[in-house]
Amino acid sequence: MAKRKKNLPFYENVEITGAGTDGRAVARVNDMVIFVKDAVPGDLADLQVYRKKRNYSEARVERFHSLSEKRAEPVCAHFGVCGGCKWQNMSYEHQLFYKQEQVRDSLTRIGKIDIPVIRPILGSAHTTMYRNKLEYTFSDRRWLTDEEVRSDNPPGDMNALGFHVPGRFDRVLDIEKCYLQKEPSNSIRVLVKKYALEKGLEFFDLRAQKGFLRNLIIRTSSTGEVMVILSLFREDREEREKLLDHIFENIPGITSLMFVINQKANDTIADQDIILYRGRDHITEKMEGLTFRIGPKSFYQTNSDQALELYRIAREFADPGPDDIIYDLYTGTGTIACFIARHCRKVIGIEFVPEAINDANANASFNSISNAEFHAGDIKDLLDSSFIEAHGAPDTIILDPPRAGLHPDVTEGVLLAGPGKIVYVSCNPATQARDLALFDRHYMVEAVQPVDMFPHTHHVENVVLLKKRQ
Repeated sequence: MAKRKKNLPFYENVEITGAGTDGRAVARVNDMVIFVKDAVPGDLADLQVYRKKRNYSEARVERFHSLSEKRAEPVCAHFGVCGGCKWQNMSYEHQLFYKQEQVRDSLTRIGKIDIPVIRPILGSAHTTMYRNKLEYTFSDRRWLTDEEVRSDNPPGDMNALGFHVPGRFDRVLDIEKCYLQKEPSNSIRVLVKKYALEKGLEFFDLRAQKGFLRNLIIRTSSTGEVMVILSLFREDREEREKLLDHIFENIPGITSLMFVINQKANDTIADQDIILYRGRDHITEKMEGLTFRIGPKSFYQTNSDQALELYRIAREFADPGPDDIIYDLYTGTGTIACFIARHCRKVIGIEFVPEAINDANANASFNSISNAEFHAGDIKDLLDSSFIEAHGAPDTIILDPPRAGLHPDVTEGVLLAGPGKIVYVSCNPATQARDLALFDRHYMVEAVQPVDMFPHTHHVENVVLLKKRQ
């Protein structure tokens, strides 16, 4: 048994009773909430608290007395270290149950609003290999396994191409096989790492901010197209071209091969020049007869199959008529707007990112959609009385904001527009609940539909229909 921390509680025979919104399990002892790593509701265990706060504690399991019937065998060898799929040890049936509970708890406890019976959560047909985008990180300081730490022999190769270990920006877990994205994703990662090691290419040092190889981004689509983006910290044309040629020549079917030189302190490339090396500058995704162009900076829902279901729900809730004007706020690349345009008179999309609006216009043009128009700018600044007068008062407003939810000024703009219906799509039920409370005086919740976009994680998407009070 591990040594107990001085002055921190040790609890015996504690039943794990719930699943938290951050992916950890939950127990209660003497009215104290305890968040527990690597446990499943229904487990009975001894817990060692390692962090104690005023309103909660954090603990690890020292010993299991009995294991929950809700458990499942993790499919991935990296489970427990990689933070990407924290619920792999729980059956999918019970994952869906706790996601539904998360939605209900957020809307009632945080929002404190009246809600109808929540529709059963829509689960994903595929619980592995469902993502269409992954980003791997190069590091010269890989995360060591427990066996390596205990060994008397110093570890050999310290290079890694994988994912950041939770809470450690400078440590990367070297991935052998990831179950999140279909081939050729794993083959590309393995090929690139093998070549880099053979040629002695320098993996990135995240602390010192030096090195050559920085990130590897792989995007795939349901049409079978593949985009690879190699992110480098410095330019070395000869080595760069050799590596890119090696990728293109050894991985059949790459649609788009690109690179970027990113010398910033962070990994984001949205503000960088991404250069096409081979192929074309986009891949395509298809949805209900529509074709969407996806560039290196384009936002597209990461689970393509569930995105279709999500958009169908948004359209059902909007229930557009042939004379309706619909505003699609946070339109991104215009996927929802294009998806709904065939069923209404006009769709107005607004998005902060100019490149996304370029994609939205391209998507509308590519699909011969003439009744959708898109505007780049901050919604809180654009959505005012003059904008509404110029484009027509909306019958329905669709909202799909980032995790932080709506800016208060956007809420005021929506209320000013006064649509008969609001369809609020959210990836964060907590901030969604906060925003719904602000609408509650003027709108009532008519329907709630959770959607699971990310199996084996605690994340859940939720769609809410609001109707104007009479």
